[in-house]
Amino acid sequence: MRHIWAALMSFSFTLAACLAFAQEPKSPAHEWSYEGAEGPAHWGDLKSDYETCKLGKRQSPIDIRNATRSELPSIRFDYQPSPLRIINNGHTIQINYAPGSYIVVGEKRYELRQFHFHHPSEERINGQPYDMVVHLVHADKEGHLAVVAVLLKEGNANAAVQKLWDNFPRAADKEESIPDVEVNAAALLPPTLGYYTFEGSLTTPPCSESVTWYVLKTPVEASAGEVETFSKLYPHNARPVQPLNGRAILGSDPKP
Repeated sequence: MRHIWAALMSFSFTLAACLAFAQEPKSPAHEWSYEGAEGPAHWGDLKSDYETCKLGKRQSPIDIRNATRSELPSIRFDYQPSPLRIINNGHTIQINYAPGSYIVVGEKRYELRQFHFHHPSEERINGQPYDMVVHLVHADKEGHLAVVAVLLKEGNANAAVQKLWDNFPRAADKEESIPDVEVNAAALLPPTLGYYTFEGSLTTPPCSESVTWYVLKTPVEASAGEVETFSKLYPHNARPVQPLNGRAILGSDPKP
C-alpha cells in the first residue's frame, strides 16, 4: 500500500505540474513556428502585428536571379571582439553583440546588434539554397536595419562556428554569458566581399519592411559535422522565398 500511495502522490504532482504548464500563456517568442498551423503560411493571420507577413510587398527572403551589375559602394566592416552572449530563443541560436562594431556602406553606418543562423539558407541563388546562412543584423541611429547574409556550404571545418557550437546554451529562452570566451564576427566573413543588395523585410514575424539586405556572394565553409550539429536542433528554420514584386536586385560585381 505504501508503494501504491507514493505512486499516486507522484502522479498527482506530475499532473498538477502539467496542468499548470498548459495554463501558462505562450511567450511572444513561441507564438509562431516554421511548420503546422503556426508556420510561415499562417504568420500573417496569427495576430494583427504580423499582418505585414501576408500583406507586405517587399518580403524576405528572395530567390536572387538576374541581378543588375552596378557600381555599388564597398561594405566596410569594423568588427571588434565581443564577450560571448548566446541564446537559444526557440527559433535559432543567436549571439547578442557588444556595442562598438559596425559596417559602413557609402555614408551610412550601421551598428552590429546580433547575429543568428538558419538551416538551410533562407536566401536562394538561382533557385538553389546553401546548407546554412548567418544573418548579421545591424541598425543605424534612426532604427533602419541592414542585414548582411553570409552563406555557408559544407566543406572544411569553421573554427568560428565551432566555438559557438562548443558553447550551446544549456537552457532555452535564456541568454547565457560565457566567462572568458570572446567571439569576433569578422571571423565569419569570406575573403571577398562582393554582394547582392535589395530592399526587404525581416524573415520572421512581424516581417517589418525597413530592412536593406546585403547578401555576400562568396560563401564560407563549415564542416558536415558542424552543419549536422545545428540541424539536429533546428532541422528547418528557414522561411520560404517570397515574391519579388518588381524589386530591383543589384550586384556589386559580375562574380557569381
